[in-house]
Amino acid sequence: MSRPRNTKQRQLILEVLRGTTAHPTADWVYQQVRAVLPNVSLGTIYRNLGVLKEQELIQEVRYPGSQARFDGNPEPHYHFFCLNCDRIEDVPLPFCRDAEEAFRQKLPEYEVMGHNTEFFGLCPDCKDLAERREQ
Repeated sequence: MSRPRNTKQRQLILEVLRGTTAHPTADWVYQQVRAVLPNVSLGTIYRNLGVLKEQELIQEVRYPGSQARFDGNPEPHYHFFCLNCDRIEDVPLPFCRDAEEAFRQKLPEYEVMGHNTEFFGLCPDCKDLAERREQ
């Protein structure tokens, strides 16, 4: 299968995502790209995010009940989801491929293609706010 050509819009979307650690929504990406390319449509942003995800150049990050967010770092890594403010941060832990091998050993009839481990709770700002409210 041939790779889709790299358009100006797609390259800019990738640059925007690689330039932030905020794990933005498609709408945020749209606003950033639109500042440079005023005629770009939201549909173009969504289509190109899909292509970049298929090409494994970005990740789509989802927590149940929240809208999709995007990560410019395509390498497997873990995320922390704040249950209060919806902030998503990368977790500085090594990615554990041993879990996939352990799964294969226990359940060889399954084909493992990857795994996610999600950490969730309160970010430092929300934790501090909650503690101040309790005092």
